[in-house]
Amino acid sequence: MAEPQVSMSPQQIGYESPGATVRFGLIALATDMTTEPDFVRIFPPEAIVHTTRVQYANPTTPENLRKMAPLLTDAAALITPGVPLVGICYSCTSAAATIGVDTVERSIHAARPGIPVVLPTGAATLAFKALGVNRIAIVTPYLPEASEAVAGYFASQGFDVASHHCLGLADDRDMARLSKQTIVEAAIAADGPDNEAIFLSCTAMPAVGAIAELEERTGKPVVTSNQASAWEMLRRGGFRDWRPTEYGRLFTLQLDGVNAGFAA
Repeated sequence: MAEPQVSMSPQQIGYESPGATVRFGLIALATDMTTEPDFVRIFPPEAIVHTTRVQYANPTTPENLRKMAPLLTDAAALITPGVPLVGICYSCTSAAATIGVDTVERSIHAARPGIPVVLPTGAATLAFKALGVNRIAIVTPYLPEASEAVAGYFASQGFDVASHHCLGLADDRDMARLSKQTIVEAAIAADGPDNEAIFLSCTAMPAVGAIAELEERTGKPVVTSNQASAWEMLRRGGFRDWRPTEYGRLFTLQLDGVNAGFAA
């Protein structure tokens, strides 16, 4: 039998414009099982998220969270090299609060200079400002020592943290398995009559599915780590009219004025 012959196609090659697709980068923890499916649920089809992973080992302690800082540069370098990105999200709320915004941005920009960095902490801050709230209740799934950094971050941004409950979990893979009922009831327990909003912290916690029920039951806006990160990323990408109804009051806002507050 004769060997098959390969010939060059006569078809002239054409390429789409580099700006034809809005692309985002995502740095997820090696153990994260929640951020990617949450973004798939929230993002419109025209927005594409390219994910890389950063090495991480449980338990969720400040020491283990800080170990990721020097690894972020290599992780960022692996996100579609040479392809323009609207922004890069580092998807770990407790690590962002523990490591610090400047260190995270510096590490990512060492590989991808000039690309805006989105952090769940900063995104939630912008969300609360857009919602016009200052007094918040926080629920975290972490151990107390990791939870303290999150509350400290929001206090440093001028928010009144009226209550802060943690579930005491050490492994983010367990956080990803939390039931909706657990999340809802934990938020209700942390809420109080003077709170203006509820923050469900942790990108590993499957909290976006609890937003609608909690907002209906409490009458207050609910912000989660992944919801807020998606909101900020989409606004950076020009999707100001994308308003999914099941992911909270945050997506109903007119955001032109708020967008000016997004730091590059």
